[in-house]
Amino acid sequence: MTEVHVRPTPTATTLSALADEAPPVQHRRSPWPDRRRSALKHAGLIALCVLMLYPLIWLLVSSFKPTELIFRDVSLIPSEIDMTNYSVGWNALQYPFGRYLMNSAIIVLGSLLGNLVACSMAAYAFARLEFRGRKLWFAVMLMSIMLPIHVIIVPQYVLFSKLDWINTFLPLIVPKLLATDAFFIFLMVQFFRGIPKELDEAARLDGCGHGRIYLRIMLPLSLPALATTAIFTFIWTWNDFFSQLIFLIRPDMYTAPVALRTFMDSTGASSWGPMFAMSIVSLIPVFLAFLFGQKYLVKGIATTGIK
Repeated sequence: MTEVHVRPTPTATTLSALADEAPPVQHRRSPWPDRRRSALKHAGLIALCVLMLYPLIWLLVSSFKPTELIFRDVSLIPSEIDMTNYSVGWNALQYPFGRYLMNSAIIVLGSLLGNLVACSMAAYAFARLEFRGRKLWFAVMLMSIMLPIHVIIVPQYVLFSKLDWINTFLPLIVPKLLATDAFFIFLMVQFFRGIPKELDEAARLDGCGHGRIYLRIMLPLSLPALATTAIFTFIWTWNDFFSQLIFLIRPDMYTAPVALRTFMDSTGASSWGPMFAMSIVSLIPVFLAFLFGQKYLVKGIATTGIK
């Protein structure tokens, strides 16, 4: 007899098991939605960038307009270009504007030297040295960040007046040499704490003291934090107006921000064109400092927050 093989009929349980074992069907996703989303994000960022830069662009365009057309023609395409604003603004005050730029440069260089040396030494002490009351003094240093300058400007003026430092650059430079910028001390302390202490121990085995460890190990390894301190010090000191207005009274001691204020007249006869032109000139050092130091600024801020 011939044997007949009957194929078994699959049950519902068998079909369910086969469906679970089968690989899922992958539907290919169209890249167009992601591209549209990315294009919308970039368009929004460009719009915000233009919105933020519009005042600066308007200032630059207005510096090439005649004074009588600055507020009558607010378009970004000037109908008439006037280059005399720069020559007039440079010589409009009692001294050439280069004198005021030089005064700002002297204060900036002194502040840079003071913050880089004094703040780094104070930060090394808080990060590496063991002394009584270290945590207490560190907390006091942090609390000084919350003090606004308007609270301490009067005692400072009284002190510097008794020292006969008014109308000199000393009130604006000497405090930097005493590590008075707590923000930069805290910035460097966070960076120094991220450097392995094994390097200090290896240096001590070679006979190095704290001075050589600070100079030969900590400073070379903390270049991002030092660069961040230098850039912030440059920008904040160059743009400072209030303290320089308080301590510098004679016109020959004016800095660029204070000199720009003298272009404005309370009677309404302000020289807007020359003032806008000199504003652009005074912004060039800040723009160059940020342009060439941007990567160090980002790296320094990022590394000080990573543990």
